Amino acid sequence: MERKNEGFVKGRTNANRMKSAVKKNVKKEVGKEIKRLPRTNRKPREMAQKRENGKKSEDVVFKKNKLKIIPLGGLQEVGKNITVFEYENDIILVDCGVSFPEDDMLGIDLVIPDFTYLVKNKDRIRGLVITHGHEDHIGSIPYFLKQINVPIYATKLTVGLITNKLEEHRLTKQTKLHTVKQGDTITLGKFQVEFIKSCHSIPDAVALAIHTPVGVIVHTGDFKIDYTPINDDTMDFGRLAELGNQGVLALMSDSTNAERKGYTMSERTVGEVFDKLFINCKKRIVVATFASNVYRIQQIVNSAVANNRKIAVSGRSMVNMIETAMKLGYIDVPKNVFIDIDMIGNYTDEQLVIITTGSQGEPMSALTRMATGEHRKVHISANDLVIISATPIPGNEKFVAKVIDDLMKIGAEVVYSSLADVHVSRTCLPRGAKIDACFGQAKIFYSSAWRISSFDCA
Repeated sequence: MERKNEGFVKGRTNANRMKSAVKKNVKKEVGKEIKRLPRTNRKPREMAQKRENGKKSEDVVFKKNKLKIIPLGGLQEVGKNITVFEYENDIILVDCGVSFPEDDMLGIDLVIPDFTYLVKNKDRIRGLVITHGHEDHIGSIPYFLKQINVPIYATKLTVGLITNKLEEHRLTKQTKLHTVKQGDTITLGKFQVEFIKSCHSIPDAVALAIHTPVGVIVHTGDFKIDYTPINDDTMDFGRLAELGNQGVLALMSDSTNAERKGYTMSERTVGEVFDKLFINCKKRIVVATFASNVYRIQQIVNSAVANNRKIAVSGRSMVNMIETAMKLGYIDVPKNVFIDIDMIGNYTDEQLVIITTGSQGEPMSALTRMATGEHRKVHISANDLVIISATPIPGNEKFVAKVIDDLMKIGAEVVYSSLADVHVSRTCLPRGAKIDACFGQAKIFYSSAWRISSFDCA
């Protein structure tokens, strides 16, 4: 027992000694390895760089988000105007129009923008803002609302024209239409949109000052500079100049006809030409113009009243426009001047004026059907004076030329812009005259046509 105990005790002590020896050897080896590693001292310059890097990472956290401007239509094309403004989780839209089909678009009546991006982000859209009531700015609204229902903000006449479209598509009840006035400011998410009085061929046109967290965007919409406009709708240059002095991040401007020299004639000059054509005329007068050109229609009315003529209207869009404008007080006409198109047989030719659509030679328009003899109620003869009070939109030249040829084959007298000043541009000519004076310091200039990029702001 003693030997066993001694052996046991000795065995444990020997084992413990071996373990302690191993540990000491390990520590020595580790110590040697540690000693072999070179010692790195942190230099003051490296420490300063780390502090600077730390500050940069903090700055990134508090950096402002970017403003996105996305044109889904209207850039480098005529019509289909729609622009997206996006900041953080908020999106607003400006205009929602259609365009005419091109020659290769067989069987197509209207061209609308691609709403795919907006459908994917519909929960972020705070509202749709409209600059004026032309088809290339409001024509796609019903098709847009069938996919995305958002509130719409526009001036009185523009709201009236949009309402007509919503009634046709049965969207009136579910749509929120808000009427604004020139000079009003509304808040949509992180955007503040200011409506500035503008001048165009249709009443109630506005430019927009879009106030964002990163700066002010001025969106002119379509405009013209007219010092003697009908109804005294002159552009608010005072407010535009004030915005320019305060500083503008970007100017988004209509640039139609901007490369042409000279200046745009006043709309009143067309009325003077109408008076000359109407006076002492023994023929029936047919005038084709844009349905949305309310000022032009007013001047046709003035000339007709001055020469004791009754007025009939042909074309659904023209009928809707005149009814809406009269209802809202934008067309001033005496009672019993307008007659139904079915009643024209009760009057002699020299007692009649017919206002019609089809100034662009659209295949199904009223004037085109008159020229081809397919109109059910108006038959053109050699005793008709046809006035085409418009110039062809790029791409429509062939259609307009064909209508003129067909009318002349019948024997009608045709007057168009090449023969008389029966039309003035509805846009500014040139662009730089007054707008550049207001926004010469804008950092970015965005135009609807690529060839106008040479006017880029410094």
